[in-house]
Amino acid sequence: MSETAARRQEITVRQLTQNAEFVEAVKIQKTIWGFEDIDLLPVRLFVVASKVGGHVFGAYDGDKMVAFCLAIPGLKAGRKYYLHSHMLGVLDGYRDLGLGRRLKLAQRDEAMTRDIDLIEWTFDPLELKNAFFNIERLGAVIRRFVFNQYGTTSSSLHAGLPTDRCIPEWYINSSRVRNLLAGQPEPRPEIVARIDVPSNIGDLKRSDPARAREIQKSVSEQFDCYLSQGLAVVAFDRGETTGSYLFAPWENK
Repeated sequence: MSETAARRQEITVRQLTQNAEFVEAVKIQKTIWGFEDIDLLPVRLFVVASKVGGHVFGAYDGDKMVAFCLAIPGLKAGRKYYLHSHMLGVLDGYRDLGLGRRLKLAQRDEAMTRDIDLIEWTFDPLELKNAFFNIERLGAVIRRFVFNQYGTTSSSLHAGLPTDRCIPEWYINSSRVRNLLAGQPEPRPEIVARIDVPSNIGDLKRSDPARAREIQKSVSEQFDCYLSQGLAVVAFDRGETTGSYLFAPWENK
């Protein structure tokens, strides 16, 4: 067994219900994102989420919490209940161990016990690793986009840029998701549009924020254009110099 596999096996995932556990999740937030106190999700939100139809999961290396995720309940028109997965974070040093996927699958399993079939969240379209994970590893699709969802935050990871966000829709019991998680992804539909994002965008955020903002503005405007035409992001390609969002008509099955 490889060292990575051994480390992965040692980490456990469980649902969190106790205030002391929620305190640890708040501390992890601050470590990962470097938020000032005003931007932290407080313990009270974790308590409420766990009691009103949401849930909180944590990943542990022994007694040490190394990752967590938090979801809150949502209600759409037509009395359609879903979960909004508001935050997921993994400590540096524990990334690339599959913890994000394990936490998402724990969310899926718990939601399915309550006949909930949709989980949504938001992510920065400039974060290409997250895009690949959400679309190609989980099978989420994207049909909505929001400009500056959270305003400017205190996190250095956001580099002072507007918080433009994609909203993945994860239909957790759809054939697309079931087949993908079983290792049998469905054939791609015919792609009719694409958005290319340079792979070095993370470096540009630090070295040339003005250029990063230009790229962000262009990417956001293209998302707004294609999604307003009724298209959806159904696939994501990773190349040496770009990450590409691929658009096609889409219908949930």
